[in-house]
This record gives sequence, structure tokens and C-alpha cells, in this order.
Amino acid sequence: MPVRRIDRKVRLFSLNIKRLIKDILAQIDYSLYRIGIKKCPIKVHTVEETIDDLIHTNKSMIRYGDGEITMIRGRSLVLQKVEPEIIEGLKRMLAYEHDGMIVTIPEIFDDLSIYRKESRQFWKDHLLFSRKVYEKYCAPDKEYYNTSVSRFYYYMSDKSQCAGLIENIKLIWKDKDVVVVEGERTHNGVGNDLLDGARTVERIIGPSSDAYAKLDEIMECCREYPKDRLFLVSLGVAAKFLTERLFLEGFRSLDIGHLDMEYEWYLHHADKKEKVPKHDIIGEKANLEAGYDRYLSQIKKRVK
Repeated sequence: MPVRRIDRKVRLFSLNIKRLIKDILAQIDYSLYRIGIKKCPIKVHTVEETIDDLIHTNKSMIRYGDGEITMIRGRSLVLQKVEPEIIEGLKRMLAYEHDGMIVTIPEIFDDLSIYRKESRQFWKDHLLFSRKVYEKYCAPDKEYYNTSVSRFYYYMSDKSQCAGLIENIKLIWKDKDVVVVEGERTHNGVGNDLLDGARTVERIIGPSSDAYAKLDEIMECCREYPKDRLFLVSLGVAAKFLTERLFLEGFRSLDIGHLDMEYEWYLHHADKKEKVPKHDIIGEKANLEAGYDRYLSQIKKRVK
């Protein structure tokens, strides 16, 4: 057998062993919390409670998923390079600095049975490496809200509630004047009815990656709108910082993350993560060819 093939098999075997050891350690760590030997004081509202609060209050929202926690640990993400000021800002906002702006985190500290099998192992591994981040920077006197407000379908074991959840999510912006701030590829509500209940929809298009570097320019575009607008922001890590700035200047802003992609998976009854074709559509010509005339007419500002 060629040496190269043997080396490849050895590396694969080594990776599998490391993955197995990690999963075992993650299960032990999780079990210690489940049986009460270790304590975790963090409380997270349900998805239903989170949606209800967003419908009936005027609160803004920033959301933390595993990516933001990973960045606090000093690692870059696919669409955002890590920088010290980003890390410090994420730590500060995770500590729940502002009344009137809710902070969401994953509901993973008590029971993972609500998630599909593959997701349970993912969250156990995540907690093995990141639990200390939550325990160090989450405010012990605050109750956090649920990041799955924008991840309501794919990761869930019981999908019977998904239809009701998304219909209630749509009530958050029903009959409101909405400004969507998103990357060029995102296309929130394009080709589906996610935003159809809004009174009006306008868009500010920002960079698809490393949007943090353009925050000042994006914020200047946002300031041109009256304070009664509801901002829906999909700009990765930068969305947290933009939402905080908007909130501090009297706007209401919701960091909705990948809600549109989740909705597409829900509409297509996806049982695995699928590529969403509209995410490959860039530029006016391609959008016109796709029939996205209305989307193009909604774009009022572009920041490159």
C-alpha cells in the first residue's frame, strides 16, 4: 500500500479518535450539570416567551449564537475576522448592559431534548469548550431570551409547533414600516412571504462579510430614517453592534440573524441544511433575471 494512502488513513483514524474523546468528555461534562453536581445559574426564556415579548413590547434584540461565543474565545468566523474591539464589545453586550434591549442566547443549559439528535451532540461539545464564557459574562441577575427565535425549525426535534411559531414571529412587524439592513446575498423575505405583513419594506445593503468595518457608514444611512421605523438586521456579528447603536439613538432594532434561511428550510420541509439559491444572486442584472424587481425597488442605500 502506498505510503501516502497509509498516512491518510492514520490521520483519519487519529481525527476519529480525537472526536470520540471530545464527545465522551462533553457527555460527562453535560451529565454533571444535569444531575446537579455542577451548577449553572443561567436562565433562558422559551422561544414562545421570547416571541410574545417582542410582539407586545417595543424592545430591541441582539442575539448570540454559537458563533458569537466562539468569537469571544478569540476565533474568527467565516464572514467576520476577529478583532480585539469586537471581542470586548461582545463580552460587554452579553452582560446585558441596557434595559429595553433583550439579549438572546441558546437554550442549552438545562435540557437538550428539544433538539434533534445531531444538534444535541453539537451543543454538548459547544458547552464543553464555551460554558465558562457564558458563566463569566452573562449577568447572574438577568433572565435571557431565546436565540432559537430565529432558529425555530431545523434544529428542533418536534416540528409540530413550527407553523404557529413563524406565524407569531410575523406579527412582530405586522403593519409596521420596516427597514431591512442585510448583506447583498441575504434577500430577507424575497421569494417568500416572511415580510408581507409589514406596511412598507425598505432596504440598506451592506457588505456580505466583515461588515463591522463599515458600521459607521451603515449607521449614517440608518439615521436618515424617522424613529418610528423598525430595523431588521442581518449582518452577522456586526448586527449586534449596529442594533446597540440604533437602540441608543432611539430606534427599535431586531438582530434577526438567519431567520429567512430558517424560514426557507421550513417552507421546503428540509431534513438537512440546504443551499438557498437566492443567496448566490448578486448584482442588479442577476436579481432582475430572477424576477426580484420588487426587491431592487426596496433598496435605498448600499454600503460596500
